[in-house]
Amino acid sequence: MKYFKNLWFALLVISLLLVGCASNEETTTTQKDSKNEQQQSYTVVDDRGIELTFDKVPEKVVSLLPSNTEILFELGAGDKVIGVTQNDTYPEEVLEIEQVADFETVNAERIVEMNPDIIFASSSNEGQIEQLESTGLKVFVIESALTIEDVYGDIQQIAQVMDVEEQGQQIVETIKSQIAAVQEKTATIETKKKVYFEISPAPEVWSVGSNTFQQELMDAAGIENVFSEQEGWFSVTEEDIINVNPEVILTTVNYAENPEAEILSRAGWSTITAIQNKQVYLIDPDIVNRQGPRIGEAIELMAKTVYPELFK
Repeated sequence: MKYFKNLWFALLVISLLLVGCASNEETTTTQKDSKNEQQQSYTVVDDRGIELTFDKVPEKVVSLLPSNTEILFELGAGDKVIGVTQNDTYPEEVLEIEQVADFETVNAERIVEMNPDIIFASSSNEGQIEQLESTGLKVFVIESALTIEDVYGDIQQIAQVMDVEEQGQQIVETIKSQIAAVQEKTATIETKKKVYFEISPAPEVWSVGSNTFQQELMDAAGIENVFSEQEGWFSVTEEDIINVNPEVILTTVNYAENPEAEILSRAGWSTITAIQNKQVYLIDPDIVNRQGPRIGEAIELMAKTVYPELFK
């Protein structure tokens, strides 16, 4: 009889322990669920200093700047992009996405119909931002990057909005590694080559100087810009170019037929070293003009074009 009493008591103790464990597990699970619910809401600050709070990660995204679109795809959020601009060309999948803006105008009415969770805009969309926000849509404004560090910041901001901060940091580190690899090669250069960078062809010739993103890329690629003492984007005369006598000419004018041949054949330019040595090259404007995740590739492209011997 005593044996059965002891057995009954042991079973009772085990039962109470199991109930206690289950209760503790339930409490822990409840605490975790509560914590997850609290973590769902997060706030990110855009370049206007405006805080945008998200109750959940955006599922429908409109991008009004090609560089931001490229960042979204690089972050693995490309499948959430439902609207882009006519200037978006990369990656290839973007060509299948509905175009809701061109270089000058934004189809605000169509964007409102799409009802995106977030719109990534730039300061150039200033006229439409207020219109879109007045409908209750969230607009995250990113200023056009002027420096490589600005691009890193843009990537990290968009990563925060899409709740993929770790992926954003990985992309930044990859770009830094790409640039470091290029600069390891160009560090051996004793005298930088003098380069003229053309962004608009004759007869209205335009180039770039300091405080431009292109100047940042040239500096990183170990290139001397013959117009670095100028500032911003500016028009230059053919006489100015002849006087500075560049060793290499780079152009991003891909809308003209055979831009390299056109430059080589310009009257009066035969005394320019770059013309004499036929050192005139078209480089992809979608790579070197976009402040996005391909800037490491852009710097390598510039350096390879000007110093091909370093990359053999």
